[in-house]
Amino acid sequence: MSSVEELFEAMRAWPEVEAIALGGSRATGNADEKSDYDVYLYVTAPVPTQRREKLLSDYCSRMEIDNNFWENEDNCTLNDGTDIDILYRDLDSFMNGVADVVEHFHASNGYTTCLWHNVITSTIVFDRNGRFAAAQRRFSVPFPEPLRRNIIERNTRLLHGNLPSYDAQIRKAAIRGDEVAVNHRVAAFMESYFDVLFALNRLTHPGEKRLEKLASRNCAILPKDFEANLDTLFGTMFTDVDQLSGTLQIIVDNLQRSVDTNL
Repeated sequence: MSSVEELFEAMRAWPEVEAIALGGSRATGNADEKSDYDVYLYVTAPVPTQRREKLLSDYCSRMEIDNNFWENEDNCTLNDGTDIDILYRDLDSFMNGVADVVEHFHASNGYTTCLWHNVITSTIVFDRNGRFAAAQRRFSVPFPEPLRRNIIERNTRLLHGNLPSYDAQIRKAAIRGDEVAVNHRVAAFMESYFDVLFALNRLTHPGEKRLEKLASRNCAILPKDFEANLDTLFGTMFTDVDQLSGTLQIIVDNLQRSVDTNL
């Protein structure tokens, strides 16, 4: 039994733990020997931090217990040097949040369907009463058309065509020579861009990593010159204001053509 399997075996004995799921590349088949472990503990009550620290100290060379930057997490490095992130999620409230997207069609500013994607692509390690499997069945549905339209409408408006749209903000920052603001707004632009692209293709959003590669591989609908235009954008965002502005226009125009043709 590997050290990770031993960890899972110990965690399943914790009474607060309703389910344990493995996510990320370890669950989707994209892992290599250096891939991190993304572990999700779905709980009915908080697991005491002292108990968490006591268990993890036997398996980890470095531990940060009870980080709360995004979710409640233990961020650790296993004794073999592999990083492991353990996230603690209240089962009911988390699934209510997924339902708000899948069943009530609530769109966000980027990353709308990431948590839905996380649930349906996770591998179940332990499921005390079958509740996580039931949630996977509940949310394993075709991409709802109202959600698709809401995501596309909200995020295309963020990309262009409105006074606070990202393309205008990027241009203003570039003209000022404000590289920090350019970087910040280009990142936001990409968040909405990929949210539109995955929704247009009726695909759940896979998260932050390898987006260009995953979109090229999995999206039947891609804007014209998808990869080339992204390469130009990132190659000029700090060096050529005019080319940056022109590339932004091409990117939003090509995406809008794809939307108009396929929505």
